[in-house]
Amino acid sequence: MSAVVPPRADVARDETWDLEAMFPSDAAWDAAYQAAEASLATMKPFAGSLHVSASQLLAALHAKDAIEEGLAQVLVYAFLRQSEDATNNHYAGLADRARGLAARAGAAIAFLAPEIAAIPAATLEQWYAQEPRLEQYRHAIGTIQRLKDHVRSPEVEQTIAEAGAVFAGFETVHDMLESGELPLGEIHDEQGSRVTLALGTIGKYYHSADRRVRREAWEQSGDAYLAYQNTFSAALAGAVKRDVFLAQQHGFSSSLEAALSKDNIPTAVFHNLVNTVWEHFPLWHRYFRARRLLLGLPEGQLHGWDLEAPLSAGGPRVSWDEGVNIILDSLAPLGREYVDDVAYGMSNRWVDRCANIGKHGGAFSYGTFGTMPYISMTWEDNLSSVSTLTHEIGHSMHSKLTWQTQPITYADYGMSAAETASNFNQALMGKHLLAHNQERDWTLTVIEERMENHQRYLFIMPILARFELACHERVEQGESIGADWMNETLLSYYREGYGNEVAIDPERMGIVWARFPHLYANFYVFQYGIGISAAAALAGAIANGDTAARDRYLWFLRTGGGKDPIAALQDAGVDMTSPEPIRAAFKLLEGYVAKLEELAG
Repeated sequence: MSAVVPPRADVARDETWDLEAMFPSDAAWDAAYQAAEASLATMKPFAGSLHVSASQLLAALHAKDAIEEGLAQVLVYAFLRQSEDATNNHYAGLADRARGLAARAGAAIAFLAPEIAAIPAATLEQWYAQEPRLEQYRHAIGTIQRLKDHVRSPEVEQTIAEAGAVFAGFETVHDMLESGELPLGEIHDEQGSRVTLALGTIGKYYHSADRRVRREAWEQSGDAYLAYQNTFSAALAGAVKRDVFLAQQHGFSSSLEAALSKDNIPTAVFHNLVNTVWEHFPLWHRYFRARRLLLGLPEGQLHGWDLEAPLSAGGPRVSWDEGVNIILDSLAPLGREYVDDVAYGMSNRWVDRCANIGKHGGAFSYGTFGTMPYISMTWEDNLSSVSTLTHEIGHSMHSKLTWQTQPITYADYGMSAAETASNFNQALMGKHLLAHNQERDWTLTVIEERMENHQRYLFIMPILARFELACHERVEQGESIGADWMNETLLSYYREGYGNEVAIDPERMGIVWARFPHLYANFYVFQYGIGISAAAALAGAIANGDTAARDRYLWFLRTGGGKDPIAALQDAGVDMTSPEPIRAAFKLLEGYVAKLEELAG
C-alpha cells in the first residue's frame, strides 16, 4: 500500500506555520497558561461594585481585557497544535486544559454582564462624559444593555460559564472522531495504486478526471460516515440540545433568535437568505444540467461523485509560488499596503499548507492579538487551492486590520462580517482570472472554480442552515433527533435542490451533515451565504477602481466588532436586511451558467 499521507514529523518545515513565533516551546506555553490562570483572581475585587463609579467600571473592563489577551494566546496555540494532528495525545491534552481555563475565565468575568445590565442608561451617559476612556467600550456596553432582559443573575451566569468546557465536549467528540479515528477507507488511484483516504487529501480524488477514482472516493468516504452515523448524530444532537438549553435559560423565544442576538442580526436576515436560495433552485438545476453535458454524461447519470469533476482537461497546474502571485495580483485594487501585508505573510509562514496524518480537514484562519493570523489548509496545485488560500487570507487580513485598530473587546467581528471579507477576496480573484485569459479551457476552469465556491455557499450551506433550523425547532418542540431523522430530513432538502438533474444516492447524500463541524457553531452556516452575497455587491465597484468604495470597505475591515456586522455592511454600501443583494449574487451566477451552457453547445 502506498503511504500517500505522511506523519506530521515528516512534513517540510516551510510548508508549516511558525507557531514557535508565539511560544518557542511547550514549556513557554505552560508558563503563559499559569500566568493566565493566575490573572483570573484580578476580577474578584470588582464583583458587586461596578455601579459605584465610571472609574470602577473602567478598571474592571481593563482587567477583563488583560485576562482575555493572555487567555487568547494560550487557546490559539493549543488548538492550532491539536489541529495539526488529532492523533497527538499530548496536544489533545493541552487543548483540553485550554478549554477548561476558558470556562473558568468565563466564570470569573460572568458577573460583568448582569451588573452592567443593571446600571441605568442615564447613569452610563453621565459616565461617558466623566471618563472619556470609557467611550471605547460604548458599543460593548450598549450590547449588554440591549440584551439586559436576557441576562441572568451573576450566580446563574457564572454557573453557565463554568459549564462551558462540558458544552464544548460535543464538538470535541466530532473532531476527534473525524480527524483522528474515522477510517475513510482505501481506493485505487489513477495509476491503480492502493491509497488510504485522509481528510487532508480526499479533495484531490473528488476532483480527479478519472470517474472511477471519484466514485470510489465518494462512496468509500460516505460509507465511513454512515458506519459511525449514530456517534456523529449523538454528538450533534447534544450540541443542539445545548443551544436550546442556553436559549431557554436566557429567555429567548428560539435558538435562532438567541444565536443572532449578540450581533444584533434580525432573524429575517436568516429567512431572507434561505428562502431566496430556495427561489433560485431552478438556476442550480440549469447548472447541474450544463455540468452533465460538459462531462458528456447521459441524462440522469450525473451523480454525487461528478459534482466536483473537472470540466476541462486543460485546467492549469498552479504551484504554490504561482498561486501566491495570482492572489497578490488580484488583490491590487485594495492598495499597496494590503498587498504588501499579504506578501509578507506568505513569505513568513502564516500558512500550514501540508498534508499529514491527523490534520484537521478543511481550511480555517485563526489567531489573536500578538500572533500571526494563521491559516490552515491542504495545498494542491490547482485553482481550487488558490481560491481557498485567498479566502482564508481574507479572514486573516480582516483579523490583522482589526487588531491594529481595535481593542481586544472588538476582536470578534461576527461571522457575517467574517465571511464577507473572505469571499470578497475570491470575488476579486475570479474577476482577475476571467480578464486574464479568454481561452475555452481557461474560462471553463475559472467559471468552474467560481461555481464550486458559490455551490458551497449559496447551495450547500443554506441547505445545511435549513437542516440546522429543523434540528433546533424539533428539539424545542420536545422531539428527538437521531441519525435516521437527520438523514431523511437533509435528504429531502437535497432532493429539492438537485431536482431531476442529479441522481440521488439516499444514504450517502443523507449523511452529509456529519461532514460539517460548522454545525457546532450555532447558526453559523447561513452566514456564508450572507458573506458571499455582500462580497459580490462590494467587489464590483472596487475591482473597477472606485477608491471611495475601497476606502469604505477597508474601514469595514478595521471596524472589527466595534459595530454590529449588518450595520457595518450597510455603512460599507450593502443592505443585507433585504433579499436584493442575494438576488444580485444569483444574477452574477446566471451569467456564469449561461456561459457554461454556451460552451456545452
